[in-house]
Amino acid sequence: MPGEIDLLSLLVPGLLPIFAACVLLFTVCDLLLARLGIYRLAWHPSLFRVALFVAMFSGISLLLRQ
Repeated sequence: MPGEIDLLSLLVPGLLPIFAACVLLFTVCDLLLARLGIYRLAWHPSLFRVALFVAMFSGISLLLRQ
């Protein structure tokens, strides 16, 4: 994965597109988990949401790093 991406002569970090994709994926997963009532089982739903996003972002960025 390149360190920087040239986007209309603007250098952006290489993780920015992955971050944007993870935000979209997390939004879908968050809505699904909320409808299923999974957050009722979590001790701290906000902390669970942050941990879920961090795990998704870290996992996808590590998979695409190769």
